[in-house]
Amino acid sequence: MTTHLDHPAQEAGAHQKGNGQQQATTLAGGSGFEELVPSRYAVRVGEIDVLVISDGVLPLPTSTMSTNADPAARAAWFKDMFLGPDAFDWALNVLVIRSGEQIILVDAGLGGQFPGFPRAGQFPKRLQAAGIDLGAVTDVVITHMHMDHVGGLLVDEVKNKLRPDVRIHVSATEVAFWESPDFTHTVMPEPVPDVLRATAKQFINDYRSNVRTFDDEYQVAPGVVAKVTGGHTPGHCVVYVNSGGERLTFAGDALFPVAFEHPDWHNGFEHDPEESERVRVRLMQEAAASGELFVATHLPFPSVGRVAIDGNAFRWVAAFWDF
Repeated sequence: MTTHLDHPAQEAGAHQKGNGQQQATTLAGGSGFEELVPSRYAVRVGEIDVLVISDGVLPLPTSTMSTNADPAARAAWFKDMFLGPDAFDWALNVLVIRSGEQIILVDAGLGGQFPGFPRAGQFPKRLQAAGIDLGAVTDVVITHMHMDHVGGLLVDEVKNKLRPDVRIHVSATEVAFWESPDFTHTVMPEPVPDVLRATAKQFINDYRSNVRTFDDEYQVAPGVVAKVTGGHTPGHCVVYVNSGGERLTFAGDALFPVAFEHPDWHNGFEHDPEESERVRVRLMQEAAASGELFVATHLPFPSVGRVAIDGNAFRWVAAFWDF
């Protein structure tokens, strides 16, 4: 693979070890492609390399972030965050993990699945800019089958470069759910459910022979485990990276920026809002107790930080960019 594994970081790609010590990067480098802001950030978890890559942003209504919140409380929160008042940019993050000889992609961004979101679907070119060859990816973990997590696998520039025997890991519950999805408890913008259905169907049709389902928990590679949480979708999973006494959790869509101060606020994309609330509280409690690094799909890039207890709620502590 062409990952520039022997080159030190020259920009936002230096290692952030769990203990905060600066290290030379082994999973990022230049390839001649230039953006004003290099949207990748490298982390070392023990002996495992993790690269967070921004797939861009997509604008969504502020109400989607807090469907059960009092409108005045919602407006006040977004004002305090210098966001809104009616819409905000929702970040999209994907991971690339190297464990031993395996290169693992966790989620794949939006691709071209939804018109009118030109700032999303950036991960293929940013992966290339990081010097990572899609043909070297051995495994893909899909946290859930929403369009902004599988859509990137459906664009030709990705499909044509992935190896024919790439293993795509999805929970069995998630695959079964999308055979006849139930949107009863969601509150999504009108066109979205139909696009979600079509994208999930296309994903399974295109990659049926590559999909490897698991039930509750599956070790994708040494130190890399996918575990079903449910909530956001019935088969939603998170990914734990453990090595050398250090841990990073990729929480997928289990939580969103508002969750730290208002974990009880529901998101319009949640298929089981009450269970989603229980899942994110449990994950944040675990992260606060362990002090582990924490990353999620929709936290602002680079989405690397820690969770602290703050009274009856939580507090996000962004990691210092160590480069």
